[in-house]
Amino acid sequence: MALDWFNLQGKVALVTGSSTGIGAAIAQGLARAGADVICHGRGDEAEATSEAIRKSGGRSLAFSADLSDRSAQTAFVTEAVNAFGRIDLLINNAGSIRRNPAVDYSDADWDFLLEVNLSAPFRLSRAIGKLMIEQGGGRIVNIASLLSFQGGILVPGYAASKGGVAQLTKALANEWASKNVNVNAIAPGYIATKNTEALRADPNRSRQILERIPAGRWGEPDDIAGAAVFLCSDAARYVTGHVLTVDGGWMGR
Repeated sequence: MALDWFNLQGKVALVTGSSTGIGAAIAQGLARAGADVICHGRGDEAEATSEAIRKSGGRSLAFSADLSDRSAQTAFVTEAVNAFGRIDLLINNAGSIRRNPAVDYSDADWDFLLEVNLSAPFRLSRAIGKLMIEQGGGRIVNIASLLSFQGGILVPGYAASKGGVAQLTKALANEWASKNVNVNAIAPGYIATKNTEALRADPNRSRQILERIPAGRWGEPDDIAGAAVFLCSDAARYVTGHVLTVDGGWMGR
C-alpha cells in the first residue's frame, strides 16, 4: 500500500526543542507514523510531549539539555543514543531568536544564536550522522526558516544562523547521500508559535504578513509535522540536500 511508504515503525527519532510548537508537533507526528521518539527540552519542558506520545500508545522518553552549552550537547547525544540503542531520525528543531537593530545587536546575543541555531545542529549531526553511517542509513531534517532566503527585519543573528542551516544541510547531504543518510531542511513560513508572538501581537505587522500569504492564514505547528514525516520516510528516499518551504505560498508570491 502507498501508505507503507510513510510507515516509521521500528525507527528511533530524536527531536530537539520538542516541548512546544513545531518541535512538539513533529515529535507527535513521527510517533503517529510509528517511530519511537526521544523528546528534548530545557528542564522538564519536554516531558509533556513525551507523556502525550506514551498516552497515545507510543514509546517516548524526554531528556533535558542546554544546547547553548557545548559540553551539554555532548552529554545529551550520549544519553539519547543510550536511550534506545540507536537513532535513525534526527530533527534539529531547537532554536531561538533575539530582536534588535544591527547597530545595537550585542555580541552575547549573536554568539548565543549562532551556538544554538547553527553550531548545535552541526555537532549533533556530526555525532549522530557518524552513528547513522555505521548503522547503514538514516535521515536528518534541519529546521531552517524563510530567513534562510531573506534578510528579515531586526534579526541579523537569526537570519545569519538560519542561512547557515540551509548551507549546512546541503554540505552534509553532499557528503552522506552515498552512505544512505539523507539530509534535508524545512523552512517554515509564519507559524503561530512563541517565536512569532511579537509579530502576531502587532496589528499592523500581522496584517502586512497575512496580506502576503496566499493561503490567507498563519500556519499551525501541525502544518510542519507532515513535511517532517515525509522527509523521514521511504517516500523521500531520493530527496536530499533540499530546503522545503512550508509557507502557505509566501515564497512564491
